[in-house]
Order: sequence, then structure tokens, then C-alpha cells
Amino acid sequence: MNICIRILQQLAIVTLLPAALLPGVLVAAADAPGETPLKLTLTPQIYAVPGVEMSVYFDNVVLTEEPHSYHFAVECAIGRTEDRRWTVIPQTSDVGRIPFAIRITDGDGNVLATASSVLRVVPQEAGHGKSIRLLIVGDSLTHATKYPNEVARLLSQPGNPGWTMLGTHRPSSAAEGVAHEGYGGWTWVRFASKYEPHPDGTHRKRSSPFVFLGDDGKPQLNVQRYIREHCDEQPPDFVIFMLGINDCFSAPPDDPAGIDSRIDTVFEHTKTLLADFRKAAPNAHFGICLTPAPNSREAAFQANYKDRYHRWGWKQIQHRLVQRQIESVTTSRDNNVSIIPTQLNIDPVDGYPANNGVHPNEAGYRQLGVSIYAWLKSRL
Repeated sequence: MNICIRILQQLAIVTLLPAALLPGVLVAAADAPGETPLKLTLTPQIYAVPGVEMSVYFDNVVLTEEPHSYHFAVECAIGRTEDRRWTVIPQTSDVGRIPFAIRITDGDGNVLATASSVLRVVPQEAGHGKSIRLLIVGDSLTHATKYPNEVARLLSQPGNPGWTMLGTHRPSSAAEGVAHEGYGGWTWVRFASKYEPHPDGTHRKRSSPFVFLGDDGKPQLNVQRYIREHCDEQPPDFVIFMLGINDCFSAPPDDPAGIDSRIDTVFEHTKTLLADFRKAAPNAHFGICLTPAPNSREAAFQANYKDRYHRWGWKQIQHRLVQRQIESVTTSRDNNVSIIPTQLNIDPVDGYPANNGVHPNEAGYRQLGVSIYAWLKSRL
């Protein structure tokens, strides 16, 4: 770590947040004066497991419409840098904490931004012999059930704990044992407060699985009742939240204050839901998935939304949301709540179909699953 920090200090443009050398605290970078603000953003830690590919896609960590116009250099003892990403398949000998840093330069070699993190390679046998209960809560990315299937596939390989996935939603596409609470179009506020007196059996017209009528006949958030009625009275060991797209998609992209105001509202609902989960499952680990970066193609947004929403508009919102998610979790210093860096390890080109702006293809969903799996292993 000290070698990487000295290198960055010599570049004379690094801004370290307080306690930046502590594990789990963001190390961010400042953009060079007078340059287009790239807003280079890394998570405090990047998780990986031996034998499983992990990548950082450069387009996902900067705010620019032209990532190809810049040069990205990665300082890390393992892995390799390719045209659009840094990637690694760790070996058993790589287990441990490895300094990781990115430097961005322009065509003339001028340094524009730097940021650092820690690559945490977790033992392949982490959690072996244990038994875990896992609940995933999300929107349409979870509803598709492809990344939960990938998490289940990876957890079923040798060296892993026994696992049980909790949830009332078991779509026909779910692999054996896979369940979740993922519904297309859902948000933090819906999960925290939605009560539907006349459900029609669809995911859109139904109550939140965590909201029930109280003794006073009024809807109330009650995760304890959910656990009692749907989880055999045994709380989950891990709860993963993949939410944010529907909460923020319609925020005003050219109004930074408007974006932050929308995110502030989202975080209030996040706090409400997390507080009730903490009360019901005080020993659980909570993982907040960073909202994934979008498809790199404007044509994909045109296919979905015509001229109503654009790729660059959502990219600005999504990037700010990711920054705020990281800041919120790291400054809370709650050891039971941590970031899952799902926005780093998803290919914005080959991880999406040509005609969908925010929903990955099979490869992209697998990458989301890998990020979640590596995070789970780090907690075991």
C-alpha cells in the first residue's frame, strides 16, 4: 500500500479523504484544474476469488461520453490492462490485500485524475463448512433471476458454504433453490411502504413483501413478520439490495442539485428499510449493490425510450448515485453494511444487448453475480 500511495503523491493531484488508508474507506481523486471533470470514482475495496475472473471497466469509473479519448494506466501487482478494462483471474497465491490504483492521462500525457483502492482476494475455501441464509431484494435486474442463478451456481461449487435463498418470488427461470424478492419497476420506497389492498397477482399490483396491515388496520413495515411467516422464523445471514434505477431514472440529468435532491429522498427510504431489517436481523450483513453502469450505446436507449431518456443523461445520474452510495456507506462506519461494487465488473459493451439501455445480457448478468459472490466470500 505504501508504494502505491507514494506514487500517487508524486503525481501531486491526489486528494485523500480522512482516514483514507483504513480498509473500507474511499480513496478518491481530484480532477486537474481546467480539465473536463472526469469524476473518477472507485470503491474502497474490489473483491475477487481465485479462479473467477474480475474486471474494472474504465468507462464505468469516469463521467465522460468519450472514454476512448483518454489513457488509463493501472498499478496493481496482478492482472493485466486491456483496451477497455483491467482484468484478473487470481491464483491461490494472490490471496490477501493488494494495492490498486488508476491514473488517467490525456493524449499529451498530462495526468488528469487518479484514484486508489484495495484489491481483496478472498480464499477460495472461505465459508466452507458453514451454512448461510441469503435474501436478495431488487428491481427488474433481480426479477430476471439471472444473476441470482449465477450466485447460486458459484456457491454450489466446492469450497463454499451450504446455502439457502430466501424469498417468496420463484420465477420459472429460477434455478433449483433460487428465490428472491425482485420485481420489475420496484424502488426503495415501494419495498419500505407499498401496501396494495386489492392485489391482482402481478408484481406491479401487490404489496411489498415486508408491509402488512397492523392491529390498527393501517399498513406498516414489519420485516420481523416477514421472517416469521416466510423464512421459518430464522433471519437471513446476508441481505443484498439491488435497487436505484427506478428511483432515480427520471431525475433531471442537467440539474446536479435536482439529482442530489432525488438521491436524498431515496436515502431516506433506504434508511427506513435498513433500520427495520437491522431490528429483525441484528446479526445480518447487508450489501448495497452499486447501481450498474448503463449500456454504452445511445441506440439502445433510443430503442427503449425514443427521445424521452438518453444514455448520457442516465450516465450522469447513475454516476452521481454511485458516488453518493459509496459516500453514504463509508461515512456511516457500520460494519454490518458494505458496498458491493457491481458497477465496476459489468461490460458496458459486451455485457448488454444492442437494444436495451439498462438490462444486461447473459454475460452482463453473470458479471453482476460474480461481484456479489466475491463480496459474500469476503464476509465469510
